[in-house]
Amino acid sequence: MHDQFQFRVKPGVTQVRFGDPGWRLGYTKDAVSSHFVYHQLQKEGVIPQSVRFQVCLPLTFSAIGLFFPTPPTPRKSRPASPPHSAPKSPRMLDLIPPEELAIQWDLAVENRLVDTALAREGPAAAEALAARLAAPAAEIAPAIPERVALGYHGCFGTLSGWPSRQPPDLGGSVILLNAMVAASGRRVDFLHLPTLGTADEAFFAPLDRLRAPDAKIYLGAIHHMHDADGLRRQLQTARRHLAEFGLAAPCGFGRAPERPGRLLTAEGSAPPPDILDIIVRDHLSAVELLHETGA
Repeated sequence: MHDQFQFRVKPGVTQVRFGDPGWRLGYTKDAVSSHFVYHQLQKEGVIPQSVRFQVCLPLTFSAIGLFFPTPPTPRKSRPASPPHSAPKSPRMLDLIPPEELAIQWDLAVENRLVDTALAREGPAAAEALAARLAAPAAEIAPAIPERVALGYHGCFGTLSGWPSRQPPDLGGSVILLNAMVAASGRRVDFLHLPTLGTADEAFFAPLDRLRAPDAKIYLGAIHHMHDADGLRRQLQTARRHLAEFGLAAPCGFGRAPERPGRLLTAEGSAPPPDILDIIVRDHLSAVELLHETGA
């Protein structure tokens, strides 16, 4: 059963602005409502005061690209909301203190397009495409106050269960994230790159070309694809290409109901009854291993 809505631009329409009145996308409302819960948990001591509230949004091609079988021309689909309106929304920035806020732009479709161009046409074509895909960031990022943390998330996709694809290395992700950093026009505070089950040198070697001097790097290495000692070996390999990095899940915790457990376990698609315990346990174990391998 196919449940992905698809659209086309009506003939004769010269411009589409997805954030214009009539489009009830709800990003600001959901962010403000969730921030209330975050703030309550901080008051109760559940969330440390140093932890920011993160709002994750799809950048332009991830937001609209999959929903147009025949993509509208750039002139018709000026990269408007959701990406362009959310961080500029006075209500979001008025109601969420900037020093508590982090905005992450998710790059699932962008990452796939760059990986494909790299495989088919080589680095020059992939870099040119990445620069075009990063163009919306040049308009959006400078409008985000400096006190708000800004980051980008490379993604291998989740539509058919994570990962939707397995590129041979991190080359496409590095090309894409370099383009985003270059286009941002302000400090980029963090970058997130997914990993797979491999610890091969070739997979991580592109990290030598990552150009993000101000950003903290997080590897999405907490997942079900490792063998018994796979994460340790992966961290050891990554350390030869990154002086410092943190760890995360490859694509957040939010999974469809029929497959959330597949993010962290290899036990089929049904979510274990103790899924939250598994998430916490595996993250704590991964952090211990990160410190151990870095000693």
